[in-house]
Amino acid sequence: MAKKTEETPEITTEEQAIVEEVIEEIVETEVATEEVVEKKTAAKAGKRSAKAAKEAEEEAEKEARKAEAATKEDAPKPKQKPRVKKYSKKQKAMREAIDFEKLYSSEEAVALVKEISKTTFDPTLEVHVRLDIDPRQADQMLRASTVLPAGTGKAVRVAVLTSDEKKAAAAKEAGAEVTSSEDLLAAIGKGTFEFDVLVATPDMMPQLGRHAKTLGPKGLMPSPKSGTVSADPANAVGEIKKGRLEIKNDANGIVHAAVGKLSFKDDDLLANLKAVLNCVQANRPSGVKGTYVKSISVSATMTPGIKLDTAELSKK
Repeated sequence: MAKKTEETPEITTEEQAIVEEVIEEIVETEVATEEVVEKKTAAKAGKRSAKAAKEAEEEAEKEARKAEAATKEDAPKPKQKPRVKKYSKKQKAMREAIDFEKLYSSEEAVALVKEISKTTFDPTLEVHVRLDIDPRQADQMLRASTVLPAGTGKAVRVAVLTSDEKKAAAAKEAGAEVTSSEDLLAAIGKGTFEFDVLVATPDMMPQLGRHAKTLGPKGLMPSPKSGTVSADPANAVGEIKKGRLEIKNDANGIVHAAVGKLSFKDDDLLANLKAVLNCVQANRPSGVKGTYVKSISVSATMTPGIKLDTAELSKK
């Protein structure tokens, strides 16, 4: 028997045209897709390159600023012009006696201040310590207290707020001017402050909370750090009367402290000055890194400041 041969169906001209059209459409679609992909890729690459260029430009500007700052640091600093263009005869004479480029010792500074002071009253000797701290940070604030060996030379009125009658009586014997808690709270409520320092026992602090907005701005609010919140108010009053001084920085990171009257003996002034500087050094805030003290100067009422060597802090 003869084998049957498979016959291939013939494709007509119309069918051939349709096939070719479909193929062309597929090719065009693929080409269009490739073009879209290429455009997207190019756009992304363009964004990346623009971002890289911007980052490189910012980095170059940063390096330029660093170089400029380094140049300024190396350059000699111009002398600061005096704030006051004209001085009185006394001020001019005092300034001529001081070498503002020199760092004096404590002994030299105290002797020089006494020499140039020409006031008709008994002026106060002050020390000013500029600290390298940020007062806005809680762990960089300085607040402490110390007892001046020779006293402050000022009469301080002390009020004691306590619910214990025995403690109030002991505080009265120690020198407190006001010990009646009821009268004291009533006076504070009326805005009357017939005292310079307020000492309170811990159990009375809740009653003072309502007056914090009044006492705080005046620096009269008792605080454990300053030693004015104490379970033994008589001892606190005794220290205050002897010459306890609160040490704290201001908003600019500077400590201002009065160390006595200029009529004190030199040794007494030096002892008080040393006590303040030791307190500043011993109570260095935990958040301070590197340099702590930038500069120290002493002055009396109405005299220019005299710079001290910061090595005075390390003296015992």
